[in-house]
Amino acid sequence: MPNRYRYFAAFSALLGWLALSLQLLLSIQLTIANGQGALAGVWIYFGFFTVLTNLLVAMALTAAAGHGPGSIGRFFRRADVHTALAMSIIIVCAIYNLMLRQLWHPHGWQIVADDALHLVIPLLFVLHWWLAVPKATLRWVQIAYWQAYPAAYFVYALARGALNHWYPYPFLDVTALGYPQVLLNACAVLLVFVVVAALLLALGRWQLRRHAMARAPARP
Repeated sequence: MPNRYRYFAAFSALLGWLALSLQLLLSIQLTIANGQGALAGVWIYFGFFTVLTNLLVAMALTAAAGHGPGSIGRFFRRADVHTALAMSIIIVCAIYNLMLRQLWHPHGWQIVADDALHLVIPLLFVLHWWLAVPKATLRWVQIAYWQAYPAAYFVYALARGALNHWYPYPFLDVTALGYPQVLLNACAVLLVFVVVAALLLALGRWQLRRHAMARAPARP
C-alpha cells in the first residue's frame, strides 16, 4: 500500500479509536447518572451494531496503516475483509441517518460521537476502500460469506434481549413487535446487506477494468 494511503488509514484509525473511546465514556456516564453503574454502560455499549462495526473498522484501518502485525493484522488487511466491513459500515450509516436519527436528539459531546461513528468514519472507510484496497481477489461467492457477521449480530442481539429485554434498535424489539415481525425485519435488512455488497463488488470490478484500460498501450 502506498505511503499516502497508509497515512490516510492511520489518520482515519485514530479518529475511529477516539470516537469509540468517547462513546464508551458517554455510555458509562449515562448509566452512572441513571444509577445503573459503569458495567451497565459497558454492557449497553457492546450491544450496538454501530459500535461493533466501528471497532472492526478501526482494527482494519490500524492494520492497513501497518500497525497490525501477525495473523490478526494479515486478516484485517485482506481485501475481502475490508469489503465486508465496507458493506457493514455503509449499512450503519444508511440505517441511522435514514431511519434512526430522528428518533432522538443528542446534545453536546454525544453529537460529536454520533456524527463520527455514523457519518465521518463510514465515509472515511469507504474512501479508504476505494483508494487503497486491491479488488482483484474479490469474488461474487464471497457475498454469501460476508452475511455471516450481520447474521451473527442478529442472534447476539436477540440473545441479549432475552436476558434483560433490552434491544438496541426498534426493528429488533421483540417485546414490542414479536419474533415473527422481528425475523421479517431482519430478513429485509439482510437483503439490503446483500444489495450493498453486490454494488461494492460491481464497483470493484469496474475499477479494475478502468485501471486495466488505463495501463493498456495505445494502439497506433
